[in-house]
Amino acid sequence: MTLAVPVNSSSMGQSATGSAARQLEVVAFRVGTQEFCVDIMTVREIRGWTQATRLPHVPDFVNGVINLRGTVLPVIDLAVRFGGTSRSPSARDVIIVTQVDAQLVGLLVDGVSDILSISKASVQPTPDVGSELAEKFVKGLIAVDGRMISLIDLEDVLPRTMRETPQLNRE
Repeated sequence: MTLAVPVNSSSMGQSATGSAARQLEVVAFRVGTQEFCVDIMTVREIRGWTQATRLPHVPDFVNGVINLRGTVLPVIDLAVRFGGTSRSPSARDVIIVTQVDAQLVGLLVDGVSDILSISKASVQPTPDVGSELAEKFVKGLIAVDGRMISLIDLEDVLPRTMRETPQLNRE
């Protein structure tokens, strides 16, 4: 059974004026023991795990592709993309369908934990920890309820060559 939860910030009831312009809505999720988040405006839907078809000669972090209502959707395993190890996805995992430039891409994560509305001023810069991966993928850190959530930059998660590839549509 596939669960698809459309995410649309207009359904959140906020306008882009006044205090809403100083707010940032994010979708928080887990990858292993760490929490990350992305701007809700990049999220198109959240789906239950669907088995992906592997493709030859793709980077290790590309789990494969799935058919999303006639569109071929690449699925990125964020654990591998962030330097972790690959594992077999389970029914508890989810795919966050995001849009990066004109490209739709699925992010394989362990689970979605929250949808948060935070002040843009509360996003702290990424500290210099001597890690190129942290500097490349993490735009900032958000402290929420005793947790540190890394705000990731989707444009760096998806290599430019993949973003420039036209979306395959079978309609």
